[in-house]
Amino acid sequence: MQQINNANYPSFYVIGISYKKADAKLRGLFNLSPTKKANLLNQANSLGIEGLLTTSTCNRTEVYGLVNDPSILINLLCENTDGNKESFDKVAYTLKGQEAISHMFNVGAGLDSQILGDFEIISQLKLSAKISKKYNLLDAFLERLVNSVLQASKRIKNETKLSSGATSVSFASVQYILNSVSKINEKNILLFGTGKIGRNTCENLIKHTKNEHITLINRTLEKAEKLAGKFKVLAKNYSQLQEEIAKADVLIVATGAQNPTIDKELIVNKKDLLILDLSIPKNVSENVKKLPNVELIHLDELSSITDNTLKERKNQIPAARTIISEIQDEFETWLENRKFAPTIKALKEKLSIFAKTEINNQRKKDASFNLDQADLISSNIVQKITNHFAHHLKEDNISSGESLELIHKIFQIEA
Repeated sequence: MQQINNANYPSFYVIGISYKKADAKLRGLFNLSPTKKANLLNQANSLGIEGLLTTSTCNRTEVYGLVNDPSILINLLCENTDGNKESFDKVAYTLKGQEAISHMFNVGAGLDSQILGDFEIISQLKLSAKISKKYNLLDAFLERLVNSVLQASKRIKNETKLSSGATSVSFASVQYILNSVSKINEKNILLFGTGKIGRNTCENLIKHTKNEHITLINRTLEKAEKLAGKFKVLAKNYSQLQEEIAKADVLIVATGAQNPTIDKELIVNKKDLLILDLSIPKNVSENVKKLPNVELIHLDELSSITDNTLKERKNQIPAARTIISEIQDEFETWLENRKFAPTIKALKEKLSIFAKTEINNQRKKDASFNLDQADLISSNIVQKITNHFAHHLKEDNISSGESLELIHKIFQIEA
């Protein structure tokens, strides 16, 4: 991969926290709900930021932006979440320029996911770009970068086995249930929440447990009924939540709310109950641990589950990195060429002025002067000279900065 001077994008940063250093509780403090994200984007607009994109999932919260100083992005995140700068600084990462670009490629490819090869982040990235565009915060640089990352992700899915097998958070939860609960096909399973993780979990439950005692509950009954119809399981009204918990042997919570949706007051059953909380922030209150019959497992613990699929995926990393390198090179070539565009345009305009001035002088001296022919010839010469300069700048990666400076000086082009 060619090395590109960071001067090409000196103000591109990513700041964030992830599962690598921040536990679920801390990640929850920096989680961006749709309302909080909207407030952050509005504030970014008021600061005059031209390019900014945020992602917030159960495993990470990140802000990508074109700013003069990364502290601007950090302040935006802290001011629009429940986190503070002191907590952020202890676990955060800040990357600049090429490192920030490479990071987005790795995240989009699933190489930085808590479970290797988990591509759920890519749909988040796509949605985040769409939202940023709505707020006029997706400039040409960010739009091209996101599209390149999406392209790399798609090729990795199609050309490698990095995402082969089912090893997502939802699958890990089902694996845990299979390993922890005996005679699972006879147990009552309650799934609370039918968002993306809830839907995937339901599908994996049916596929791997052969259980016919699965019940779905969602705050919106219509959504639960729609999913239940698809998988031929039961759907119950939200008002029946406590009643259904009392029947359950396993409770899976995937509600994605900003505050706990399950606490010990809802649990009245005396039999053993396994609760899996797949939400960020945590949606199951820690007070359920006070109940002797309850075992609570959070998704951070689920991510430690490994199987043969994960081992196979690790073997696919070199192939994935080759694809990333190829597409990232294409992006950086575009970025490099983009840097030259203003100078080439200004040079062409300057040469055109020279040609026009000289043609006018010759026309005054010669009454039979062929203006149309002269315009055509001069236009072709200007284009050829411009193309030569452009070719030199694109090919000479080492001293292109010096060449640009020399062109500006010789032709008196303002920077």
